[in-house]
Amino acid sequence: MGIRYYAYAFDGDVTEQVLADPRKVLSEDPLADAWGLEPGARLSYVTGEQRVPERDMLYLDKAWRHLQHVAAPGETDAEARPAYRMFEGEVVMKGLGWEPWIRALTPSELPAIARDLGGITESDVEHRLRCIRYFGEGVEGEVSYALGYLRTAQTFAVGLAAEGRGMVYMIG
Repeated sequence: MGIRYYAYAFDGDVTEQVLADPRKVLSEDPLADAWGLEPGARLSYVTGEQRVPERDMLYLDKAWRHLQHVAAPGETDAEARPAYRMFEGEVVMKGLGWEPWIRALTPSELPAIARDLGGITESDVEHRLRCIRYFGEGVEGEVSYALGYLRTAQTFAVGLAAEGRGMVYMIG
């Protein structure tokens, strides 16, 4: 199945509780939420419709890695972009599985992240992904894939910032 990215929004008034235990914001079955499956079912139809409202959940599939590369420090950048906080992280491999990366972003962090994320252009994405050797000849398809999810991430972050909400994301 692979490692995927899921984020869930939370209201600003519960920030302290979320920081104490970010896992409480996450769903028991985020893939079911993202793909429209019946949570916990061994067999279920994929509806393709996200079960959780888009203002409350962001699903980036495997494009989180692409967006992480776009926002990470580059060869000429001393620091990561503010948007990197939204994609930073790696799973910890354990035997045949992994431990997910989980981070909470507070409502006070979201405005700067949303502004920076909104400033990422198609040419930024193309330039940064062309620098990654493993995409090779197929980079155009990867750019298109990343751009679709970038637009979704931009909309999500702007909405959170406007509403004074935070988010917890999981890479896993």
